[in-house]
Amino acid sequence: MSTSKTVVFVAVATFLGACLTTAFADPPAHAPANGWRKKHDPNYTGYSGTQWETDYEISTRHCNREAIATVVGGVVGGTIAHRVSDEHPVVATIIGAAVGALIGNKIGEKLDEADKGCVGHALELAKPGQVVTWANASTGVRYEMSPGSDRPQNGAVCRDFKLTAVSGQNKSSKNGVACQSNTGVWQVQ
Repeated sequence: MSTSKTVVFVAVATFLGACLTTAFADPPAHAPANGWRKKHDPNYTGYSGTQWETDYEISTRHCNREAIATVVGGVVGGTIAHRVSDEHPVVATIIGAAVGALIGNKIGEKLDEADKGCVGHALELAKPGQVVTWANASTGVRYEMSPGSDRPQNGAVCRDFKLTAVSGQNKSSKNGVACQSNTGVWQVQ
């Protein structure tokens, strides 16, 4: 092949390679990276009909604990319940110490407000049997939450669930029932 043909061949190959790389690198217009979901599906409908702006990745079988921690910040206990029960709910949560006691031992003591947000939002948005996982990097505990079917009690929306927590060699797995006491506020029964 002559030098001029080689130069033309290399130039054409480089151009086509650049075009193909660009074509495959960009997400399609309907991809979440382009904001399609925000424009076309701005709310997630919770188990009890509440509309949520974000699912904190519950639909992908993961809880974005860091995003929930940012929302709940330094707020503790009942104050979160008031924040989520406003007209504009931000994150569902499970309140009270009962969920930590349900898990038991040292693992239950490590459940913080962001973890409770993951439990509450999983109860709110996950389908029955869907497993939702997350890890608390500061405590080293990994969680697995599996909401079950509904169990109405005294007119309240309730759900069975299974919560598993693993810390090092310790593993605790318990079944329970949580009922919604207010919009986005779940309590272990």
